[in-house]
Amino acid sequence: MRFLSLQSHVAYGYVGNRAATFPLQRLGHEVWAVNTVEFSNHTGYGAWRGRTAPADQVADIVAGIEALGFLSRCDALLTGYVGDAALGDVVLDTARRVRAANAKAIWCCDPVLGDIDTGIYVKPGIDTFFRERAIPLADLVTPNHFELEHLTGMKVATMGEALAAARQLLRGPRLALITSLRRADGPADQIEMIAVGRDAAWRVATPLIGFEIAPNGTGDAVAALFAARWIETGDVAAALGQAASAIFAVLETTKALGERELQLVTAQDRLVAPPRRFTAEKV
Repeated sequence: MRFLSLQSHVAYGYVGNRAATFPLQRLGHEVWAVNTVEFSNHTGYGAWRGRTAPADQVADIVAGIEALGFLSRCDALLTGYVGDAALGDVVLDTARRVRAANAKAIWCCDPVLGDIDTGIYVKPGIDTFFRERAIPLADLVTPNHFELEHLTGMKVATMGEALAAARQLLRGPRLALITSLRRADGPADQIEMIAVGRDAAWRVATPLIGFEIAPNGTGDAVAALFAARWIETGDVAAALGQAASAIFAVLETTKALGERELQLVTAQDRLVAPPRRFTAEKV
């Protein structure tokens, strides 16, 4: 398959396009990466250099791909971190262009806003952009636990609340993938993901790996891995189990090596063929 991926880029570390591109390529897919920011490193370090890409530059790169006639060959659009409102307009225009060229193309929208341990780390108004403009037009939306609560205004502490909140997002998307779900009525030593459609939902749990500082970019990698498997097979449960198994293998390697950044390259064989398999179950 061929993916057009509009996400952030860092020189050091693995978030955004750096977290999504290599896993997809390792699975045998082509990725056309368009970078929405160019940073030295992700902002979790507290200091970084670089800048947000001008909206007209991002739009021009997409237009160049379109001019070559390649958007008709694009199977999926991946979008993540949006630096400002002008880039949001470019994301929406890109989705329109891709769908005009290939009506079967899938838009996977990762509404990057923040996380439980950081709170919101995007500019004001970006949450409104995702909630009101982007998510209603996407096919697949992939928020983490914090983003699910923020986008829906609902507190999520139980599986029932998680399912109800996820379905609030399905006013356009066919499927919502909720990552890093931690609920009060679930096992304390596990972390979960759920994939929720209008008529069915699936859950997968993996052991919680303790990090002094949790690696960034996990959600970016999971969104790409799940989207690829789901688009390829149409099997939500299988895609959920495969994505969970792959990211667990990467995190396990990262922990064993004592690294802060996801060890995607070192764990590449385990990413493709995870030694430990987790199966999704219907809920």
